[in-house]
Amino acid sequence: MEIHYKPHGVCSKMIDVEVEGDVIKSVKFTGGCNGNTQGVAALAEGMKVQEYIKRCKDIKCGFKKTSCPAQLAEALQEALSSASM
Repeated sequence: MEIHYKPHGVCSKMIDVEVEGDVIKSVKFTGGCNGNTQGVAALAEGMKVQEYIKRCKDIKCGFKKTSCPAQLAEALQEALSSASM
């Protein structure tokens, strides 16, 4: 399954995710803090979707109410709601 998600409240402009079964296969952020988003993507790859959501859904970035890792969790949660993973 491919997910293309436009994040809200963060610097990144797009998150593209590939999920196979219940495992995150690849993540690519467009925009945002390059080193941080590369790190988040590298750590998420190979992780089970539910585990990623559990770990990252409430992460904040500074004074923002959300973060790029939390927005990735939101993208995955929305995909779960619309399809079975």
